[in-house]
Amino acid sequence: MSEHNYTYHDDSFSLDKTEGYTLLIQVESNTFSYAISNKGHLIAWSENHPLDELSDPQELLDLLSARYHQVILGLPAQNFTLIPKDLATVERIPHIARFLDVKAGNKVLAQALDDDNVIVYNAPGTAVDAAEEFGLRNTVFTSKGWLTAIAQNNPGSNDLYLNIENNRVEICYFAPGKLRFYNAFDFTGDDELVYYAALVAGELNLDARLTTLHLSGDVDENGSKLNRLAAFFKKAEVNTLQVLQLPKEIVPHRVLSIASLSLCASSEVA
Repeated sequence: MSEHNYTYHDDSFSLDKTEGYTLLIQVESNTFSYAISNKGHLIAWSENHPLDELSDPQELLDLLSARYHQVILGLPAQNFTLIPKDLATVERIPHIARFLDVKAGNKVLAQALDDDNVIVYNAPGTAVDAAEEFGLRNTVFTSKGWLTAIAQNNPGSNDLYLNIENNRVEICYFAPGKLRFYNAFDFTGDDELVYYAALVAGELNLDARLTTLHLSGDVDENGSKLNRLAAFFKKAEVNTLQVLQLPKEIVPHRVLSIASLSLCASSEVA
């Protein structure tokens, strides 16, 4: 997720109790992070483990090989497109996938993103292969939970939501209550981050003087990213939305993306 390596395990966490836990895994191109929840509470969280640990665990063997009530694994997208659900037929999806910049070794997936949209995306083959250890039926597009969490919390028509990890920013916009814009941009430095936020606001005809930015991910409440954005918009603030009950030492915006994978849970047990 980031260059940091945060680790948290609650005193109540026990490998003997995993059949009642939900394991959340968020995969990047070369690393992954995990979180574990129990009855709506975050009881474990750890970042930036090598991807090999998923397919051939050594350090995390006991944790990853345990039996959980449910496993939800978020896969990254190198490129993606959204299409209306009504157009996402089995026949059309392969043709749509051809417009993605699919590299050798990548794999194309298509999944429902919400009630209206299907996302077609290509993920690194190494990430998909690692996910197969947990069953592809347990995988979702990595930001589906984050988008769902925002949609369920009455986003305003003058609000933009940003999630930042590894110099990549995801930006989404809802109006009225439905997803109207979602995209991701690689950036270098705070000025490029401001540029993409302003570009999206301009495309959506939002007045920056009336627009509030809500940031999650690898961002500090009084850091340079937030302060730079605040100079160009009405307000820029960390996203305080909580999907799981958190210990006081973990700030909500830092774990919002991975914690929101819990909203993608099905009624099936993994």
